[in-house]
Amino acid sequence: MAEPLWRPRGRARCSTRTLRVRSSAAVMAVIVLAVLVVPPLVQLDQQAVDLAAKLQPPSWAHPFGTDDVGRDLLLRCVYGLRVSLLVGLVAAVVATVIGTAVGAAAGALGGWTDRVAMRVVDTLSAIPHLLLGIFIVAVFRPGVWPVVASVAVTHWLSTARIVRAEVLSLRGRPYVDAAVSGGASRWRIAVRHLVPGILPQAGLAAVLMIPHAMWHESALSFLGLGLPAHQASLGSLVQSARGSLLAGDWWPTLFPGLLLIVPTLAIAGLAGAWRERQNPRRRSELTL
Repeated sequence: MAEPLWRPRGRARCSTRTLRVRSSAAVMAVIVLAVLVVPPLVQLDQQAVDLAAKLQPPSWAHPFGTDDVGRDLLLRCVYGLRVSLLVGLVAAVVATVIGTAVGAAAGALGGWTDRVAMRVVDTLSAIPHLLLGIFIVAVFRPGVWPVVASVAVTHWLSTARIVRAEVLSLRGRPYVDAAVSGGASRWRIAVRHLVPGILPQAGLAAVLMIPHAMWHESALSFLGLGLPAHQASLGSLVQSARGSLLAGDWWPTLFPGLLLIVPTLAIAGLAGAWRERQNPRRRSELTL
């Protein structure tokens, strides 16, 4: 008997999805390995100025070229990516914890707790993230932790909404009704039934928040409000290369920009696979 016509197409889609996941994982592995290994192994000062080598195009000696004062762009991009990943990871974890706590409390307790929490979320959502982040960073001296606080405080709102919706969905499940009928306390129901159900969604929200936090930090650094001037950041590298781009030197702008785009695409590929794994119905539809 001949195979149904949709089987080869489903296998092709499955192979494409597997290739996407493996490519994304390989890219992220290379990025993490580079930011962890390159700075300790390469005994070079990223701030070392060599005016005789300024604005050299990419070559074997300088794969990413040099900037307007002769500093090696590859090394500075690695340091900038290291800072951006640190800010993105820490800010995503903090924002996810805050959003999960607020959303779980609003969905589980209901009543005035739900109304107050959602009004706070709606109010903060009406303020542009970048504007609120600029205000928070302006209160402190430039540094990594003020930027982390700025990103975390402005990015927990979507997680709170997602977690609250998930909790409301779980509250209507038969096993939760059975636990309520059995006399289980509200605390026990939350710990045993609601929290385990929202952890996958919270984890996915944290992963998707990492590139968003990286772009937010880069935007603040591009505006000169993020990290100190002596500390490399992908946003500050792009900002300092604007004059070189107008003069026709493309590499000081291209490579920091690529190091923002590539991790974003890789994390999006991994997050998409995670989402499909959490939703078997969607996964089965994709393989038809």
